[in-house]
Amino acid sequence: MSYTRILTGPKPELQMPKGACDTHIHFYDSRYAALPGTPTPPDASVGDYRQVMAWLGIKRVVVVQPNAYGDDNRLTIAATAELGSIARAVVVVKPGVADAELERLTKAGARGLRIMALLGGTLGLDVAEEMAARVAAHGWHLLLQLDGRDLPQHEAMIRRLPCKVVIDHIGKFLEPVPVEHPSFQCLQRLVDSGNVWVKLAAAYETSKTGKPKYEDVGALAKALVKQAPERMIWASNFPHAQAHKFGYPDEAALLDLMLDWAPNEADRKKIFTDNPAELYGF
Repeated sequence: MSYTRILTGPKPELQMPKGACDTHIHFYDSRYAALPGTPTPPDASVGDYRQVMAWLGIKRVVVVQPNAYGDDNRLTIAATAELGSIARAVVVVKPGVADAELERLTKAGARGLRIMALLGGTLGLDVAEEMAARVAAHGWHLLLQLDGRDLPQHEAMIRRLPCKVVIDHIGKFLEPVPVEHPSFQCLQRLVDSGNVWVKLAAAYETSKTGKPKYEDVGALAKALVKQAPERMIWASNFPHAQAHKFGYPDEAALLDLMLDWAPNEADRKKIFTDNPAELYGF
């Protein structure tokens, strides 16, 4: 795949604020063995992503460990190092990991641990409390991806976690729900707790109404931004690991959704710049 070819057409209308951060991208390299049953898109390199940064006006980035590589964080950490001081990482480590390894990863830019209850994730919700206790001392948060419809059964556990928590992909309600739905109201209660953040990303993965506006998922994003812009963050989800299912999305059009979801410029500055700076330590 040529990412240069993909980045054609109109540039985004949205003008990124200074220091804008993309909080969720992955890198793939076929030289690394991928786990069976996990999404494995074409290779995506730091050079490829730099084109996206220039196209969209991104200045900072968070590299998230893909499911494909389990707890082998070598590619994620190498890419974080290549990107330099503008990058942080979210990694995967298993129970029993040595404190020295957590310290090494922290020095290499790791600021979060990925818990993934979908698509062959290495760590599930069953180890969330155990792992949160391990990583909290290093200033890490937990990144949780699950079917948002299951949030009520995990609400008490999420509230007990001793670190910050990021809920991925606008809650990732695999069957989009209305804002009045009990599961979405559970997400709103968690946001109100002050310890839970939500990542505004990848509407195309769950929307039933589809592009260009993804109105069903967009309604949830708008409600969350209105409720607590100070705990929302944005991500591109490059290189869109499930593009084989949905088609490769228009990067500029995805960014411009934020003009609709967060029409207030002050809120967008929080979402793109201030909130990630606080959460990831930029």
